[in-house]
Amino acid sequence: MTAHTLIKNTQAESALIETFGALVDTLPGAATTTTARKTAIGGISMRGLPTRRVEEWHYTDLRNRLKQVPEGDARITGDALTSLAGGMVRLDLFADDAPSDLPAGVRVTPVRDLLEKGELDRSLAPADPEDVIGALNAAFVSYGVALAIDDGTHLETPLELSAFHGEGQAHLRVPVTVGAGAKATIVERQAGDGAALITGVTELSVGDGAELLWVLVQEQPADTEQLTQMKFRLGRDSKFRLAILNAGGRLVRHEIRGVLEGEGGDFQMRCVNLLGDESHVDVTMVLDHVVPNTTGTEIVRNIASGKASGVFQGQIRVAKEAQKTDARMACNTLLVSDEADFSAKPELEIFADDVACGHGATVAEIDEDHLFYLMSRGIPENQARALLVKAFVDEIIEELDHEAISEALVAKVDEWFAKNG
Repeated sequence: MTAHTLIKNTQAESALIETFGALVDTLPGAATTTTARKTAIGGISMRGLPTRRVEEWHYTDLRNRLKQVPEGDARITGDALTSLAGGMVRLDLFADDAPSDLPAGVRVTPVRDLLEKGELDRSLAPADPEDVIGALNAAFVSYGVALAIDDGTHLETPLELSAFHGEGQAHLRVPVTVGAGAKATIVERQAGDGAALITGVTELSVGDGAELLWVLVQEQPADTEQLTQMKFRLGRDSKFRLAILNAGGRLVRHEIRGVLEGEGGDFQMRCVNLLGDESHVDVTMVLDHVVPNTTGTEIVRNIASGKASGVFQGQIRVAKEAQKTDARMACNTLLVSDEADFSAKPELEIFADDVACGHGATVAEIDEDHLFYLMSRGIPENQARALLVKAFVDEIIEELDHEAISEALVAKVDEWFAKNG
């Protein structure tokens, strides 16, 4: 049950409201867009940011954790990030114009253009009163690209969406349409340099028979708060693979809201959360199976070190009509520090009677027998621990059906262990 109480705004809430008042006349959008923005910020002004009393935010008390809001525009344009792997077509999410060298069958439109025409007004409405990420993004969104991949297009080269920020705030939106029978790989990079508040909303439609691999690499600096949301809908016989690597940020929340609305739709998620220092990472997923014969498997692996904390909330909902659903979810955590913490909340809500569904969660420390085995063969303890921890996450990264990207992600994991191991 969710509770609402009228409260005095915190410093961060007041800063958000005041910033909106100062910027509203300069934010891109038609008159109807401005109205949608005001409605969104009005909800935050009235209810405040969510606390532990809000069920969806029980493990991430945003009102308490978000102490202050940086000022200024965090936008940086240009190739500040090295490409994750060679041969990718790069798109800067902060750029004013669409690139001219796009592959055939790919169309890109700056989000600012769509806002000015009022074409995103309907999507700016928050999903529900607790959708604070959607509300914040709707109020401030200024950057991003709309990406369309035409029916039947098979992209041999991955697209890389890059968002590298400086100090301040940045709010991005990325509507994506993958046409029927299309096949593509998209890599999304989230990183920056300087204290920042970043929000992002990705709206994804995967057409009938399409196949999409989306790889999200989050490497925010230790003084950045990032609140993002991915909403997707899968068509008949479509396949969507989502791979997530979280390896940074002070406060990070990824929300994943998916609907399998076409028979034969398949969703696979593999997520690795690397938590160090005093970071807090929250991955919250709600997945709806609404038609028969859909499948989904979500595997989350977490390494928690230092004084870090993390959360995985995963809810699978199977409608009465969704017979023959096959849905499985697992969350496994290794605590490598006595002061680290991780909470897991897997849920199943099933109204169909002919399904195969299951979930599980484990929290453990390094297996001492495995450690002894390696040490007995002459491997020093620190190296033996590192090998066991890396093997725990590398095995699901290596499941990706893209060798160059898998190798790049393993290298990112190695970089993180070099700093936090």
